Amino acid sequence: MLMSSNHAESHDSTKRKILLIYLMISLGIAYHFENEIEKILIHAFEKIDDMVESEHDLYAISIFFWVFRTYGYNMSADAFKRFKGDDGKFMDSLTKDAKGMLSLYEAAHLRTTRDYIMDEALSFATKHMESLAGRSSPHLSRLIQNALGLSQHWNMEILVAMEYISFYEQEEDHDETLLKFSKLNFKLLQLIYLKELKMVTKWYKELDFASKLPPYFRDRVVELHFFVISMYFEPHFSSARIMLTKFVTAETIIDDTFDRYASMSEAESLAKSLERWAPDKDMDKQPNYLKFVFKFILDVFKDFEREVGSEGRSYIVKSTVEEFKILVKANLDLAKWAQIAHVPSFEDYMVVGELEVSWYASMAGTFMGMGHIAMKGAYEWLKSRPKLIQAISINGRLMNDMTGF
Repeated sequence: MLMSSNHAESHDSTKRKILLIYLMISLGIAYHFENEIEKILIHAFEKIDDMVESEHDLYAISIFFWVFRTYGYNMSADAFKRFKGDDGKFMDSLTKDAKGMLSLYEAAHLRTTRDYIMDEALSFATKHMESLAGRSSPHLSRLIQNALGLSQHWNMEILVAMEYISFYEQEEDHDETLLKFSKLNFKLLQLIYLKELKMVTKWYKELDFASKLPPYFRDRVVELHFFVISMYFEPHFSSARIMLTKFVTAETIIDDTFDRYASMSEAESLAKSLERWAPDKDMDKQPNYLKFVFKFILDVFKDFEREVGSEGRSYIVKSTVEEFKILVKANLDLAKWAQIAHVPSFEDYMVVGELEVSWYASMAGTFMGMGHIAMKGAYEWLKSRPKLIQAISINGRLMNDMTGF
């Protein structure tokens, strides 16, 4: 009897820790406790089957699934079978539990292609979420509506934290210390982002694109910095965010130059010079705007060499340059097709379009500022064209084209 009691207490303690991990992720403070979280999850996953067997709360099971899957532990979706009735469908009684349904909806976004039960879970939860929002408290209703717009799994971590801090403050059982810590952390991150934005806008203004280029380029440095925060939001990646903002600015200028303005001869000259990574006689004959674009690209990468080379990781910049060259060639190939009004087969288009949408180059740029986290092996992995990045690229290409069309 004592052993059984200790067993239950152990499970209860582990359950509270996992729920706390989810809370810290949602509040944007989990990065402060990475080592502690990893130790807890390693220990908890060893006894996940016993934990699931003794747990019948929809909210708890869904949060277990979300946390373990988020951290790369393949918790089985079979845990959700207990919430089905004799007819094989999710029980209608679950719809009385708004938080449980919301957590089920969020958990379903961590499904794989073989988690058929989670496909059903997503359909079931989505069907009832709108009515649940109407019957819930204002702060929970807002959280449900936000989730329907964009699930936590797909949202930016810093935006999730901004929304969740407001939600958590309205919860009657909130921990005042945890709430205060979350608010202070969020304010700190805001100050860091503002400092970064000041630096990149100063850099951008000093380049004086408006006087050096015809008005064909997208003037979006603030938007680009915001996008970069979605890649890594933690304070220790501040220099990485500055580098990546400069990198995606270079990508944007290249895209606009090929897509919106350069003649075919100018586009070919720019692509040829960037392939050599040095000007040639042909570039000397080009208009000043094109010379500026070329010099800007080289100067940006020289900045990266100074930043990263000092860490003894010069191969990182070389690898990123190679991905950038591939991006440039893809831009040129699309420009050539457009010039002669050639409509390629869908398969041929995707070979080029998958590269032109720039995820491979962007990932290389993302790796540059990540220090020991992204060493040479990360670039070798990217060079192998892993299925993960292929899938992101294909998805991005098609979404881009549908929106543009």
